[in-house]
Amino acid sequence: MRPRSRIAQTGTLPPAAVHHPLFARFYARLSVAAEPTIGVHREELLAGLSGRVIEIGAGNGLNFAHYPSTVSEVVAIEPERRLRQLAVTAALRSDVPVDVVPGVAEALPVKSEAFDGAVVSLVLCSVRDLPRALAEIRRVLRPGGELRFFEHGRGGGRAMAAVQRVLDRTVWPPLFGGCHVGRDPVGAIRDAGYELGPYRRLLVPDKGPRTPSSYCVLGTARRPSTS
Repeated sequence: MRPRSRIAQTGTLPPAAVHHPLFARFYARLSVAAEPTIGVHREELLAGLSGRVIEIGAGNGLNFAHYPSTVSEVVAIEPERRLRQLAVTAALRSDVPVDVVPGVAEALPVKSEAFDGAVVSLVLCSVRDLPRALAEIRRVLRPGGELRFFEHGRGGGRAMAAVQRVLDRTVWPPLFGGCHVGRDPVGAIRDAGYELGPYRRLLVPDKGPRTPSSYCVLGTARRPSTS
């Protein structure tokens, strides 16, 4: 068993803090089917990371196969029970050490300033309190530590933005495990006090009809060295 020296249980996680069993089954199948399209973005997202990394909202662990050998340890936080079980299986196949831990983004069960890097991948759309989650990630990063993000959100012009707002207020979150399609991940990261690095906007998939979740952004940010 790998040591968990970087993990501090700061509170008791309610047994059903996040419980979307039907969505978890749907997501597990959909994400595997989409991996030929998404995998190249995962590779770009994680390239160049090193040291200790925390991944928030690890889902079924599809990122694990893409971590470079320069990463010494990954602590993967996943609140949904079924997805966490799948992530544990994926961790066993990973070339880097991965420790899968229950927890929520708004109250990460780890010590402050314990990680060189943090990863969020298609997860900021579904956290309950986005500013608090980003503040927690900033807390656990060392000064100068890097946040890597690959997220979907607002985009597509006025008509699509209007559709996204309506969906977020009605059917989309209940159907898709709390997901919101109209959030602004780059703006939220900036407002949380990070120093934005390079990022680029992309469409996923890059061809075919556009859906409310097609508008993505992939990039980096840092916790300021002086904070």
